[in-house]
Amino acid sequence: MSSPTHSTTLDSVQTRVIDVVDTLVNELRQSDGHRRTDASDSLERDLGISSLERVELLVRLEQAFGVRLGETAMVDANTPRDLAIAILSAKPTVAYTSAEIQAPTTETSAAPTSVNTIIDALEWHVNHTPDRVHIYLRDDDGNDRSLTYGELWQSSVAIANGLTTRGLRLHETVAIMLRTEMTFFSSFFGILLAGGVPVPLYPPVRADRIEEYAERQIGILQNADTRMMITFAEVERVAALLVGQAPSLSNVVTAEILSEQSDGARIRHDHVRQSANNPALIQYTSGSTGNPNGVLLSHENLLANIRAIQQGLGIRPDDVGVSWLPLYHDMGLIGAWLGTLYMGIPLVLMSPLTFLVRPARWLQAFHDYRATISPAPNFAYDLCSRRIDDDELKGLDLSSVRILLNGSEAVLPETLNRFAARFAPYGLKPESLCPVYGLAECAVGLAATPAGRGPKIDQIDRQMFQESGLAVQADEHYESPLKIVSSGRVLPDHELRAVDSTGIPVADRNQGHIQFRGPSATAGYYRNPEATRELIGRDGWLNTGDLGYFADGDLFLTGRQKDLIIKGGRNLHPHEAEEIAGAVDGVRAGCVAAFGIPDINRGTERFVVIAETRLSSTHDRELLQANVTQRIARALGIPPDVVVLTPPGAVFKTSSGKIRRAATRKAFLSGDLTKSRPTVLTQWTRLVFRSMVARLRQWGRTFFRIGYTAYVAVLLFVTSPVVWSLLIVGPSGNWVNRLVGGWTRIILTMSGCPVDVVGLDNLRQSGPAVYVANHASYLDAVLMMSVLPVKLRFAAKGRLTRYPILGTAIRKGHHIRIEKSDFTKLIAGAGAVVETIREGESLFVFPEGTFVDSPGLLPFRLGAFRAAVETSRPIIPIAISGTRHILTAKTKLLRPGRITVTISPPLVPSGKNWQEIVRLRDTARAVIEQAAREQK
Repeated sequence: MSSPTHSTTLDSVQTRVIDVVDTLVNELRQSDGHRRTDASDSLERDLGISSLERVELLVRLEQAFGVRLGETAMVDANTPRDLAIAILSAKPTVAYTSAEIQAPTTETSAAPTSVNTIIDALEWHVNHTPDRVHIYLRDDDGNDRSLTYGELWQSSVAIANGLTTRGLRLHETVAIMLRTEMTFFSSFFGILLAGGVPVPLYPPVRADRIEEYAERQIGILQNADTRMMITFAEVERVAALLVGQAPSLSNVVTAEILSEQSDGARIRHDHVRQSANNPALIQYTSGSTGNPNGVLLSHENLLANIRAIQQGLGIRPDDVGVSWLPLYHDMGLIGAWLGTLYMGIPLVLMSPLTFLVRPARWLQAFHDYRATISPAPNFAYDLCSRRIDDDELKGLDLSSVRILLNGSEAVLPETLNRFAARFAPYGLKPESLCPVYGLAECAVGLAATPAGRGPKIDQIDRQMFQESGLAVQADEHYESPLKIVSSGRVLPDHELRAVDSTGIPVADRNQGHIQFRGPSATAGYYRNPEATRELIGRDGWLNTGDLGYFADGDLFLTGRQKDLIIKGGRNLHPHEAEEIAGAVDGVRAGCVAAFGIPDINRGTERFVVIAETRLSSTHDRELLQANVTQRIARALGIPPDVVVLTPPGAVFKTSSGKIRRAATRKAFLSGDLTKSRPTVLTQWTRLVFRSMVARLRQWGRTFFRIGYTAYVAVLLFVTSPVVWSLLIVGPSGNWVNRLVGGWTRIILTMSGCPVDVVGLDNLRQSGPAVYVANHASYLDAVLMMSVLPVKLRFAAKGRLTRYPILGTAIRKGHHIRIEKSDFTKLIAGAGAVVETIREGESLFVFPEGTFVDSPGLLPFRLGAFRAAVETSRPIIPIAISGTRHILTAKTKLLRPGRITVTISPPLVPSGKNWQEIVRLRDTARAVIEQAAREQK
């Protein structure tokens, strides 16, 4: 929050005012494609902001700018420009630092510091430097293709139009199964522009693991409730097999087809406006210690992390980035691509395969573009140190390199030393090596080595640390110290700490469980409340699952909590054993897994090492086994109990190359580790069979729903004439509610849809009140007539009166019709709401105004809460669960289900001001959201 100063220009304040106005308008319209507001737009005529919403707008502006706006702004300000002028002349409510106000943006500015969403960041660059190159994509043959900000915007809008044409709705998830190619970027932003949520997935790479790949992706698609998938032509056959096994997935399409299907010959320039707290993407964790979880990140999370990284590393406008990291991985997606997009620095990009085939191409990119910064995991630096021939390095100049980020997996001191020594002759500065730490639950970054400092390596007493967790520095005579690399210091605006098993912070140099909190922290795992509860602890601290200690402000990571091996009273960290075994001749480097398994007889764990090798003779394998055992025993002081040598491909890995120790451990215990892998043909046959079975089940469910819908239609056809006749000839008033409610109960009972009502006692002695409920289905209104007292009037949409039975019930029941298409009638309807309550009658309102098929609540409108405050009547929150399952917004097919109606205690107004209206709304929404029990 910041207040304007005399140096602040009208244009800069005006831009921020428009951002606040757009956010409010989007909430009122449920983000239905509102164009960017103009400074001269009329608040009432052009934007539909009535006097009631104008109050909320002024409150938000006061909070955003830290000023107090008087009655003049409320009455006289008619446009965003008027509001900006009023803000410039307003007095601040508190003292604020002038540094928080951004100067007007110029053509030379690199980063849009005042934007609220990643879409706004792209649009900012498009408006200021549309012809500036954003990405240089290097092909396998060495040729480069460029992508400007303007080109990215145009191609993204085309994708958005294609998605909208195919029926994508607000906040529906869309999977992106693409390689490192230009269409990835336009697909990502196209989904956001259309109001969807991107879910990046990695494409299939190895044909011999297609079955394992498919099973993993099906789990993600099911969890994400994915509506569509954007992929490339070569893998459409694989994607088609996933459709039947992911019921929500209805469309698999290429980006090219979406662009061609963009409705209209001219690309539309309008799009769904997003707010800072809207979902920006769901990224699935690597699953190195179990099944992947979907981390839901908002625009606010993303921008907060990118800005913290920019500040923490001191990234400059003249920097140039290089990356080969996959775009479905947080370090490649957010750290490399979205970060450089926001900061306005060019990104040289190549595919992971290009790097793996010839690692020298990564270093050559620094030379060709005088690049300065790049992220990569530890194994990449090892690969460059070991596999690049001197001939490939002739003429190489790395003197431009400022920051080489090393993260995503354990950073090993030997790797840092080897890389620095190997490439020092080519101009690489040792202080450019920058170990970092982050995780998907914090977008990407959490701690970093300060730029220019270089790595810090702590050498500690190995035995003391393994036995007590105390990191005592070893003296120079200690034979085999444990070397741990610092991950740097926590990024700005974030917090890190180490705690014991009870959650109490531990002192420096004591190993503990690492926790964090800050603006980049996810709100939780997507549609996984149990995992979310394990993630988020007390006071907003999130559990990383990592172990480590702090010393002099630096974080030293020691391993994953779930991977810790407890052997003979000592705590062993598997990555060290894996590094030692991987350095033995005959073992495939990076293809070793170490873990512990229970040993009931000894009351401890057995220390197991799985190592891949290409050696085949019995004698050679026995020697290798003994050599691995001796090397680990000599280095760690404890030998492994079991060393298993396997053929290549046996050790499980994530898509980003991390060792999946839990999966490898499970395969070892089941005896599947050494079994031969099924042939590609066998795997494809199984996949096709499972897909066919899934499709048959899906068709069966559809046929059942058709039959069930027909049955309900017959019930309605037989009974509705009688009900309609009774409505016509019967009296007006409360009798209508009694008739419709009774009819509804009969239909629901005969349809196998039982209704459970919880909290009826909360209605006793409540007197006249305002009832509010969430809106999930067309069934909700008649359901409420069957549950609530008959002396109740409903606020109904005017268009509902056109339906035969419902229209008759609204008219004869004296319910209030709200004509939202006519502003004059809308105001009249709002007045009728207040008058009804003043006359001592109770009122029922759906404050969402409408409903969608996606679970969760839409923003609540303020009318009902204003009426309650003005008449001093209580608000009674009601949560409806189950009706969305029976009849969703996007289908006419019914299915049976149980309905639960939860009536919460009344909320009594305690004041007459605007803040009380907002408080009642927010409290009622929170109560309903908690009771509704719908998965998000």
